[in-house]
Amino acid sequence: MPDQIHLANLQLPCHIGVPDEERAAPQMLHAHVVIHSRRSFESMQDDITQTIDYAAVATRLQQIAAEKPRRLIETLAADLAACVLEEFAAAAVEITIQKRILPQTDHVAVRLFREAQTNG
Repeated sequence: MPDQIHLANLQLPCHIGVPDEERAAPQMLHAHVVIHSRRSFESMQDDITQTIDYAAVATRLQQIAAEKPRRLIETLAADLAACVLEEFAAAAVEITIQKRILPQTDHVAVRLFREAQTNG
């Protein structure tokens, strides 16, 4: 299993929901992001330029969540995964997004796993 970087409970302010009324007001979603590194942590030799900048990842994912309204958290999860793979050169990414929306539940969630395409 490749080495991983975890972002736990990343706050994602966004406009999301199927009804227009729900999308009208901002909501706070929470994301758990697991980034699979292309390199082992040992091979990075304590050099920050050799790793994935998790602060930059967090900021970029928040920007993507806020940039446009969406109906489905599934769509947001796919958009976030594509960003991590394309912009941060991760080997793979797992994203779970939680939304507090249904009574008698803590949250609903979607989870996806995507791997980078190899050119071979």
